[in-house]
Amino acid sequence: MLADHLPIYRLRLRTERLELRLPATFDEIAKLAEVAVAGVHDPGFMPFGIPWTAGEPKAVARGVALWYHRAIGRWDDQSWTLPFYVFHEGEPIGVQDIKGAEFTATREVSTGSWIGRVHQGKGLGKEMRAAVLHLAFAGLDADYATSGSYDGNAASAGVSRSLGYREDGIKLPVVQGVRRIEQRWRLSREDWEAHRTHEVAIEGLDDDVLDMLGLAKETP
Repeated sequence: MLADHLPIYRLRLRTERLELRLPATFDEIAKLAEVAVAGVHDPGFMPFGIPWTAGEPKAVARGVALWYHRAIGRWDDQSWTLPFYVFHEGEPIGVQDIKGAEFTATREVSTGSWIGRVHQGKGLGKEMRAAVLHLAFAGLDADYATSGSYDGNAASAGVSRSLGYREDGIKLPVVQGVRRIEQRWRLSREDWEAHRTHEVAIEGLDDDVLDMLGLAKETP
């Protein structure tokens, strides 16, 4: 099985309503691409630094599939991205990723996500971020998690505030030729503990998975 050679495929996170894992089949990748094509945000507002949703439907779908394969194909145990697919009632509805760069030294992760518009407004965005935060702090012994939201993305900022993040300065990236304001967010272990509301189960976090994350036999 693929998981014998790439143990990260054994890793699963479960919440009250969601399962986060890597896709098991090409059909699951295709289904998520279709979710993206159906719409992720208001066409008049771009919430991403890389405007991957701005193209034609075929380009958007292809980009979703290629991004997943790129994250896995360029795997580096010192600079990794876990591109978790988010499943609700057995169907993929979005992506929640978690990144670590030189994690053994920094003890810091960053996260990014998107979810199909039809699934928004139900608290699922908060629940899926809570899942990877549990992996970071409870599973990998992180000290900090960071995130970002563009000015005008109240939903993303609201998720960060509700999970205990604090404002951590701004960035001024240029997106589609326009200067944007990106609010940076930082979550400490103490603030995570104080704001935990979701029960999360971690499955498959064994020594082989830790080895792929540069943490073999380091985390209890």
